Amino acid sequence: MIWSFIKIVVFVAIVAALTLLAGHLADQGTGLRLVVANTEFTLGPLQAAIAGVLAVVAVWVGLKLLGLLVATLRFLNGDETAISRYFNRNRERKGFEALAEGMMAIASGDGRVAMSKAARAEKFLERPELTNLLMAQAAELAGDTRRATAVYKRLLSDDRTRFVAVRGLMMQKLSEGDTATALKLAEKAFSLNPRHSGVQDTLLQLQTGSGDWRGARKVLGAKLKQGLLPRDVHSRRDAVLALQEAREVFDEDASIETREAAIAANKASPDLIPAAAMAAEAYIAKGKPKLAQRLLVKAWAAQPHPDLAAAYAAIDPEETPQARLKRFETLIAARPDHEESRLLKAELSIAAEDFPAARRAMGTLAQAHPTARVLTIMAAIERGEGSSEAVVRGWLARALTASRGTQWVCDNCHNIEAQWAPVCANCGGFDTFTWREPQEGGLGPAGGADMLPLIVGERASNAPETGDFAVPPTDYVVAHGEPGNTPEENEK
Repeated sequence: MIWSFIKIVVFVAIVAALTLLAGHLADQGTGLRLVVANTEFTLGPLQAAIAGVLAVVAVWVGLKLLGLLVATLRFLNGDETAISRYFNRNRERKGFEALAEGMMAIASGDGRVAMSKAARAEKFLERPELTNLLMAQAAELAGDTRRATAVYKRLLSDDRTRFVAVRGLMMQKLSEGDTATALKLAEKAFSLNPRHSGVQDTLLQLQTGSGDWRGARKVLGAKLKQGLLPRDVHSRRDAVLALQEAREVFDEDASIETREAAIAANKASPDLIPAAAMAAEAYIAKGKPKLAQRLLVKAWAAQPHPDLAAAYAAIDPEETPQARLKRFETLIAARPDHEESRLLKAELSIAAEDFPAARRAMGTLAQAHPTARVLTIMAAIERGEGSSEAVVRGWLARALTASRGTQWVCDNCHNIEAQWAPVCANCGGFDTFTWREPQEGGLGPAGGADMLPLIVGERASNAPETGDFAVPPTDYVVAHGEPGNTPEENEK
């Protein structure tokens, strides 16, 4: 309100000053005489002042009209002028409006509207890095993959949009199932922008799927350096990749590289069972059984597993069952109360024909956790102690329908595999297999009763003869029935 009052006061002061000036000029008495074409004009002081102001205004208007004429001529000639800038701003405004509407159409899932808005934005804007991106996304949303591919290829020529173009083409190839081309595009995208986490994950998945373990380790290292992966997770996954790399070297009969890679994988992740088994095999091949034994005991303490027991048995394959049972006490002592340790001790006792010790080792497992392996071992104990065939057949019959126990189960899709693998064949998940008991069903026991011949030696390999005390492998029982029965009895 004060500001309004000040403006009113200033306006009244200006009017009063002009009035006083006009009155002063009128009282002067002298004026201005102008002679134009023998015609004399006499102007009073006030009239002369007004005429001067009008003359100045006329000159200013004339200059503006002249500038407008010159700008029009330059506009017609193609030069940049205020007129051209006006029209350019108008076109730019319409173009950005179309661009914004196209982005909102993409967000709402309307691909065709997005394509029309992208075409309108392309018409008004000279910004191909924006309009081409919008057109490509709109074409993909509308299902026009051919047009999207053409637009992405146009984006390849611009350094600012080359990465986006390569990534877009990569995603198209993935959706088409062309993983070989997608892998090459992912490698190119990674070289253009190695810090992009989405490209890193896609490249890592494609590399592990194609068996490029060395390349996958490089990508994994990049994720660690950029802080996108915890160090413990990196160590575990890098050990998995190193293990697969070692297996491939082993296939190529390069034993030195195999030993070193397997040992490095085990040191990086001691709880990785396949790495521990392979590293132990490498130490045995190098003539260092004590190192192999120490490694396997450490791995058994982390996660008991039949593969570790088989590798421990391979340290001295010619020993007697009694000597093996004694040597295995060090391994079993690492986790004495674990179910796998109790089953292992029972199997070794059966091989040594110490059936009361085998029964003591089993304890209440047959009642608490009656898996196929547990029940099959109980059948072997009953036979070794001289029980009737009916009792033995009863245990074996229960084993056929019992749970298969712990197996390699994918944490993502619950797929079950007989052997550990770095990549799930069902869902493609990397390092998702866990040694645990599946919720339902499952395969035959991988590394369970079928691993017994590797642990107890030649005596078990003679199974399933009637007079032998070794555990009949469950797979054999499923395929052939109980040992010693006729085909008709087995079918029953």
